[in-house]
Amino acid sequence: MKLAESVTFGGSGLDRAAELRSQPEALAGLRAGACVLPIWRGKPLLDAESRAPVFLAADHAVFAHEGPEVFLGRDEGAARFACDISAWEPQGDTDSVGQFTDPSEQRHPELPSGQVFGELRGSMVRLTPRAAEMAATAKAILEWHRSHRFCARCGGESVVSQAGWQRDCPACGGHHFPRTDPVVIMLITEGNSVLMGRSHVWPEGMYSLLAGFVEPGECIEAAVRREVFEESGVRVGRVDYLASQPWPFPNSLMFGCHGHATSRDITVDPAEIEDAQWVTREAMVEALAGNDPRLKPARPGSIARFLIENWLADTLD
Repeated sequence: MKLAESVTFGGSGLDRAAELRSQPEALAGLRAGACVLPIWRGKPLLDAESRAPVFLAADHAVFAHEGPEVFLGRDEGAARFACDISAWEPQGDTDSVGQFTDPSEQRHPELPSGQVFGELRGSMVRLTPRAAEMAATAKAILEWHRSHRFCARCGGESVVSQAGWQRDCPACGGHHFPRTDPVVIMLITEGNSVLMGRSHVWPEGMYSLLAGFVEPGECIEAAVRREVFEESGVRVGRVDYLASQPWPFPNSLMFGCHGHATSRDITVDPAEIEDAQWVTREAMVEALAGNDPRLKPARPGSIARFLIENWLADTLD
């Protein structure tokens, strides 16, 4: 697919400078004058108006609540880091933090009112490719550190190493690496229609492409066929890979595929999804224009929306 890497969070050419991860002295020198992106419970610091990620000086007072840190790489030659400050306790209601829809914003007392911790999902379409890649990388790896503090081999508490790209266990010597979960998301078509489904937990009226995790020992094409049949009862024949998207909610890599249905009857598994339906091109155009209150397509910035729009534009090849 010619436009594959233009999807949100697609490659921006960031120099990750992986060779520096094992050089703590060199990194310490870089960090002294570097800019650091604070992340609070998965939410990056954003400019309230532009929604651009806000990098701060490494010695800023915000980092008094410092947690794990990761070296993101070099942005136009300048070192960039991200740091988890989830130990900070903000005032106000935080019940929506971590939910599928989180409209809340948190303001730190050491920062200007125009800088807030906001949900990345709601701001992703306003980011430059470089900002999106750095924010997605920071969110994904720091979320991994938050949920993988203990060694999977012996249960001992592990420590951060390799500039945030590894955890080591002092008790048994085990090494642990950031987790990325492969997920297939599929544009399933039959004639002039595309198969859309909705999860039980999504906002009312929201429909998207079917998706599911790739199982051990399973190829992408087989996962597409299995997931579609399990969720909707629709059989799929030919499967073509289209594009991928890092999806840091919390740590997936989405493999976008085009599947050609060989059956049309839908039998929903209620344990998997709430509903599924075939939607014609004409109806999808109306839905994207906001003219169908019963059908709210996947949000802009998601690979589902990206694939749907390219299907409508006949630019999948």
